[in-house]
Amino acid sequence: MSFDTLGLAPVLLPALRKAGFAQATPVQAAAIPQALAGRDLMVSSQTGSGKTAAFMLPALHRIAAHGGAGGRGVQALVLAPTRELAMQVHDAARMLAAGMPHLRTATVVGGMPYGAQLRALSRRVDVLVATPGRLIDHLRSKRVDLSTVHTLVLDEADRMLDMGFIEDIETIVARTPATRQTLLFSATLDGTVARLARNMMREPERIEIAGRRDRHENISQSLLYADDTAHKHRLLDHLLREAEGQAIVFTATKRGADELAGRLIAQGFPAASLHGDMNQRQRTRTLAQMQRGQVRVLVATDVAARGIDVQGISHAVNFDLPLQAEDYVHRIGRTGRAGRDGRAITLAVHAERHKVRRIEQYIGRPIQAETIAGLEPQRAPRPGARTGPARGKPGAGKRFGGPHRAGASAAQGPRQARAFRDGNGHDRGAGAAPRADGVHRFDAGARTGKRAPRPDGTPRRFAKPTAQRG
Repeated sequence: MSFDTLGLAPVLLPALRKAGFAQATPVQAAAIPQALAGRDLMVSSQTGSGKTAAFMLPALHRIAAHGGAGGRGVQALVLAPTRELAMQVHDAARMLAAGMPHLRTATVVGGMPYGAQLRALSRRVDVLVATPGRLIDHLRSKRVDLSTVHTLVLDEADRMLDMGFIEDIETIVARTPATRQTLLFSATLDGTVARLARNMMREPERIEIAGRRDRHENISQSLLYADDTAHKHRLLDHLLREAEGQAIVFTATKRGADELAGRLIAQGFPAASLHGDMNQRQRTRTLAQMQRGQVRVLVATDVAARGIDVQGISHAVNFDLPLQAEDYVHRIGRTGRAGRDGRAITLAVHAERHKVRRIEQYIGRPIQAETIAGLEPQRAPRPGARTGPARGKPGAGKRFGGPHRAGASAAQGPRQARAFRDGNGHDRGAGAAPRADGVHRFDAGARTGKRAPRPDGTPRRFAKPTAQRG
């Protein structure tokens, strides 16, 4: 569908053509006409689908139709979970409003100096893009007036709720007129998002462009099992040397991102890290280098990577598995942007198979396990082992993940390896695997509560409870 047929203000069309937007994406074609009709919207759409234009174009259309609000009032307010996403939305607003020279925009985000924000808020602001925490600071100081807002946008509402912004959002919404139009965009529209919508929206139209099962059809997804972290590093090195475009690599921790980026730099890759401990100047510089192609590999944490839109990213690699299954969808959405094809590779050890299965259940399809010639894993899961999470109380399961732990090796054979895994203080009948010095860890007496003797033959004693120790 052409943008010319959507009913947008003529002043917006030249900017769209200049940006190369010839046809509206499915989410734009579905959301823009409803938004122009004044309906509140709840929209679920995958990342990279053009959702920013889906809410920004109707807001700009309304501003163009009604003129400036005058004074210091804000007309369109966009809330985003992270600085990077807020700045991305702000840049998109400026690009789409190129034909509106008198429009004024501003960003209010954490991690940036207050001075520039205070100067921006001291003048008229038509479009304000903000993170909830910093906007609350300015509201409490009475530096911003939201009483003139006619369009409120919650971008990635599910992520804002996950980050604990629910009270801030409710406070901000209470400062806006009840007659406003609310546009909510989220990966999911159920649970806490649905409850939030009930409290702040008026009979919203629900638009779901793609369920989570249908997402990222243009991204090939594969799984590579590794024996250990060293094996992961070898696999990552091979993947990055084979990749033709840029890559984003995800780690579970900020420290892990820095360490992995440093390792890649030492190996000759133009790499950089991106995480929440970096100040805004460092993060902006890193993203600019990524956009210019000076950084080929970006190592990032989940929150820091939200809102990254670099069309040159061809590969997304999960070096560490995400803590939440839904984060997997957001991670791989950093590649395959704007309709391009992408590749997502997940690295995991066999002990993490239950986490992989949880992701597969969430996305509704299996992730194909593959191997790389010469880098195949040397260890395999026990035949018939459960691929899902172990049942029972936390900590009561089998702690030893395989024969590679604590000096055991594949040469011990399946019987010894199986006994070793089950020997977490409870002999299963085969005897536990010995340590590297040949001393057995447990014997059959473990069933009865007796402990194996020391190597010198003297009996071991159970430790007294902590409360009875002197």
